Amino acid sequence: MSKSRKPVGERTALGLDFGKKYIGVAVGQEITGTASAIGSVKAKDGIPNWDDLAKYINEWQPDYIIVGLPLNMDGSEQQLTRDAKKFGNRVFGRFGIVVEFKDERLTTAAAKEQLFASGGYRNLKKDNVDAASAQLIIESYFEQLYD
Repeated sequence: MSKSRKPVGERTALGLDFGKKYIGVAVGQEITGTASAIGSVKAKDGIPNWDDLAKYINEWQPDYIIVGLPLNMDGSEQQLTRDAKKFGNRVFGRFGIVVEFKDERLTTAAAKEQLFASGGYRNLKKDNVDAASAQLIIESYFEQLYD
């Protein structure tokens, strides 16, 4: 896959909420500054089912990928932060698509609040939360783009 040459503001991003068992997936458009949760990919100790991830990439043809960076509340790194970076590097190596990282502190809590507000406890299934977290990662990345 080749890198896109679209100007900032017209690109499509795929957001990934890294986790050891599931990786949430969302897609966003810079032109609207919005994103949509589209699902999750099963992972085994942080290694995704690459074929499932490839399906999302082939379907959405993102110009770049945003991987959430799970930092401690004080901004310091933890083992999961290093694992997310390694995952992002593997995604770049496998698909050749630029990978950006975005601080994801509090996205899971915010995603749970939004899902609960729109559908109660039934909406809090793990894959819903992971995908909604990926959506928030993209949207917060877009906000910083235009600051």
